[in-house]
Amino acid sequence: MKFADYASKALMDITARPELVFVRGEGSWLWDHTGKRYLDFVQGWAVNSLGHSPRCIVDALAAQAPKLITPSPAFYNEPSLKLAELLTRESCFDRVFFTNSGAEANEGAIKLARKWGRQQRDGAFEIITTVNSFHGRTIATMSASGKPGWDTLFAPQVPGFPKAEFNDLASVEALVTERTVAVMLEPVQGEGGVNCATLAFMQGLRALCDRHGLLLICDEVQTGIGRLGTLFGYQHFGVEPDIMTLGKGIGGGVPLAGLLAKEHANVFEHGDQGGTYSGNPLMTAVGLAVVQAVLQPGFLAQVRALGDYLSTALTTLSHELDLGPERGIGLLRALELKREIGAGIVTTARDSLAGEPRWDNAGLLLNSPRPALLRFMPALNLTTAEIDLMIDGLRTAVRHQP
Repeated sequence: MKFADYASKALMDITARPELVFVRGEGSWLWDHTGKRYLDFVQGWAVNSLGHSPRCIVDALAAQAPKLITPSPAFYNEPSLKLAELLTRESCFDRVFFTNSGAEANEGAIKLARKWGRQQRDGAFEIITTVNSFHGRTIATMSASGKPGWDTLFAPQVPGFPKAEFNDLASVEALVTERTVAVMLEPVQGEGGVNCATLAFMQGLRALCDRHGLLLICDEVQTGIGRLGTLFGYQHFGVEPDIMTLGKGIGGGVPLAGLLAKEHANVFEHGDQGGTYSGNPLMTAVGLAVVQAVLQPGFLAQVRALGDYLSTALTTLSHELDLGPERGIGLLRALELKREIGAGIVTTARDSLAGEPRWDNAGLLLNSPRPALLRFMPALNLTTAEIDLMIDGLRTAVRHQP
């Protein structure tokens, strides 16, 4: 079929989409409507933790769908109970509330912290967040985010989110007042450019929160479920937050997220929180399969090894082409480009590798969240051969830039 056969103006035009329609995916590869295939190092922005259509997700959906899809969150269901038990057993948390997206999970964390502040800190409600952070697209989570320009996009914002500098403990402490209830951050700022918290910063935040009687909230929508080579990102830093949010990778491609809390922060009462689809058995059955796969012996060690391999490959390419440094943890990495050629690289890699050796009728999907930076979020179970092929395509795309 031709793209014109699919063309429709029924969808809201909310982003610049290329003229291709994806129809199939397997592992690290996608196929479009013409049969062209693409090596995918974006994976739905770190959503497909096990690649496209992995067997464990296909099997979980096929097994659960005939049994029960949504009984209502007013009742227990077996997959959500099993997944909640697994997450609490493998983490420092005691309670789980399932949502459909990371934004919903972060919205829930904000609500939980404000309720706790009303009970424990005389009505304190401010949550200190960081510059260049990204916490979601609801009005409250956009207000919490430190993404440039978002303070006016849908103004007025929700008040109560003073912004500190990332990796600057003094700037956080300078914002603490009697109105402060929590500090909220991503251990690695993904959308902000893969800015990694330092060990000293994370451990200093935990000490600061303890000293002032504040909650520490880790937004692990992008860093959770193996992305950093540990099941949860906070484990990489040797700290324990009071509240954590999950999303993206926990569903492996389906809409599933979660809000986790230690018992002392678990202050929701009946009616405070809910959601029509929250914890439905179809999605939590998938989440259970994904987490069980990530917990298989050797899986996380392999993520760490692949992260090191990708880091070395990007560093070598950077030296070869006079690019900037690479950075990241595990399989969430970035490469500085020195010039604002990110968009051009993305387009060339996707559309113009045909004719190059190893790229017959194939393309490469990359992400450029900043004009002079690339971000890499591959499947956690990719191969070194796929990393090598990506480097080959990236080299060609960079050389084609003016």
